[in-house]
Amino acid sequence: MHEGDLMASQFLRDHFGNRVRGCAPLAAGEWSRAYALELDGRDAVVRFGAFREDFEKDRVMGRYGSADLPIPAVLEVGEAPFGFYAVSERVRGQSIEALDEPAMRDVIPELLAALDALKALDISTTRGDGYWDASRVGLHPTWADALSSVADPGGRIAGWRENLDRTPAYARLFDRGVEKLRQLAPQLRHPRAIVHGDLLGNVLVDAGRVSGVIDWGNALYGDPLYDVAWLFYWWPWYQAWQDIDLPEIVHRHWQARGGPPAMAEERLRCCLIHIGLSHVAYCAFKGRSKDLRRHAEQVAAYL
Repeated sequence: MHEGDLMASQFLRDHFGNRVRGCAPLAAGEWSRAYALELDGRDAVVRFGAFREDFEKDRVMGRYGSADLPIPAVLEVGEAPFGFYAVSERVRGQSIEALDEPAMRDVIPELLAALDALKALDISTTRGDGYWDASRVGLHPTWADALSSVADPGGRIAGWRENLDRTPAYARLFDRGVEKLRQLAPQLRHPRAIVHGDLLGNVLVDAGRVSGVIDWGNALYGDPLYDVAWLFYWWPWYQAWQDIDLPEIVHRHWQARGGPPAMAEERLRCCLIHIGLSHVAYCAFKGRSKDLRRHAEQVAAYL
């Protein structure tokens, strides 16, 4: 058993005693590691990570869960000897990333309906745009400011710029992208909504239905087209889906609901540039040269 798995199992025994049974590793993400367990006779998931705010955002979003937007409720958040933990309800399903073409075709309408439900949530008591914390305050006064803040993505990936500057061509491309956002984003007009911001690895599907939308640590306040742009951005990375015309499916979805959103092309372009730049920065931080090149090529295409 992995050392981290042993530590997780020991913590659960110490913290919950005989209320808990089992500790089976599930998927590990970039910022947390998850385990399946039984707590008080119910299936649950515990995640461990370095950033409590991610789990607190999950707790906020769990209160919005519905049949159209299934989000597991968070039962407990606290501190562990090796970071923080969150216990949540367990939802069954397969990650959307693992779906073959027929299964993906079947679930796209469900996913777009879930995004419609997300857009419809009432956030009138919140303020600010961009990344938000458990107090439900966005870090930036406007969406344009949130997009251009990709130039300084913060302490989680400290050192990314120094790494990027070792490849001057990519550094120059990054700066061009930031400047393009500063030119274009202030012209955008859009509704303000909650944005998931990290969809593909965090949507679960069971029996052809979206069974859970999880991991809201990257959630934003801003343009709801950002999540659509996320799908567009990542689509070429999944070979199994290349015969699916996603833009056409999205267009039909919009037509059935009164037509495309206002300024859809401009808004999507800004979101795509931001997504690409954020991944350029992250890959530079992680030293993932192959992925860095591919993200840089996508950004260049959007520019």
